[in-house]
Amino acid sequence: MEEGGVSKPVAVIACTVMAFLYVAILYAPTLILRLPPPASFKSFMIRRFICAVVSSVVSVIVCALILPIKSWEISYLLGVYGIRSDHIWQAVVFPISLTSLMYAGSLVLKYLSLLNSLNERWNCSGDHSFNCIKNVLQKFIDWMFSIGSNVSAWRNYFVAPLTEELVFRACMIPLLLCGGFRTYSVVFFCPIFFSLAHLNHLFEFYTQQNCSLLKAFMVVGLQVGYTVVFGWYASFLFIRTGHLIAPLVAHIFCNIMGLPVLYSRRKGIVSVTFIAGMIGFLWLLFPLTHPDMYNGRTENCRCWHRYCAWN
Repeated sequence: MEEGGVSKPVAVIACTVMAFLYVAILYAPTLILRLPPPASFKSFMIRRFICAVVSSVVSVIVCALILPIKSWEISYLLGVYGIRSDHIWQAVVFPISLTSLMYAGSLVLKYLSLLNSLNERWNCSGDHSFNCIKNVLQKFIDWMFSIGSNVSAWRNYFVAPLTEELVFRACMIPLLLCGGFRTYSVVFFCPIFFSLAHLNHLFEFYTQQNCSLLKAFMVVGLQVGYTVVFGWYASFLFIRTGHLIAPLVAHIFCNIMGLPVLYSRRKGIVSVTFIAGMIGFLWLLFPLTHPDMYNGRTENCRCWHRYCAWN
């Protein structure tokens, strides 16, 4: 594998600047450009979407200028950030399957809740089974349409995962790897930038939602802890697979599911399923992310392709 051409201080400084820019630019329209406050929540979120996209584009450009890139062909440049079309189904199916094991308890609880809801609302038995299925499908279609028109859903399931993975994984990890940091150091170190980018929520909770300082610290502390743990996993997926879409689909799935359900007072099977799922997750973590499953060749890689040395 080719040695990196980026110094460690430059890599760390670049990552720090990217994390700061990702947060600071959200406040630029009102604090720097002096634009009037948004008239509605929707316009507020759209303004933030634009800011997140701008910061992501700037990070991509800065990363390309710092990395020792020898070719400026589009396909080559996209490959630097893990944006590839080869082995795409593996990069989608296996990470989602692996991630779903962590949510085995949550999925079982949702399934049991769905059954109870169907039995209570539509009496799903006997001659009513067809109507039951029809109602379920209609509810699902309505839910899909509601997501399409819900600006918060766009933030949680599309804009935030895409821009965060692009900046905090696709840009930062290649810089740190080419800076000479060890693989596991990058896996555990890179999410710190990701978690620090969420500290701005402390100010928002305290000033905008009238939370006490203690409650704001507790809420943001939980968010930071969760983002660090997820960041370890997402960084692991990105380095092992060489695909940006692998941590991206895992990110979207986790945002949809929320925190994993560890237990349920009424259903002991949820706890059993959660434990079984976690055992399966740990058992399959390395086999389902083996670099050979996602890459046609794992030799003579550049410094940002650490999967070549992680077989």
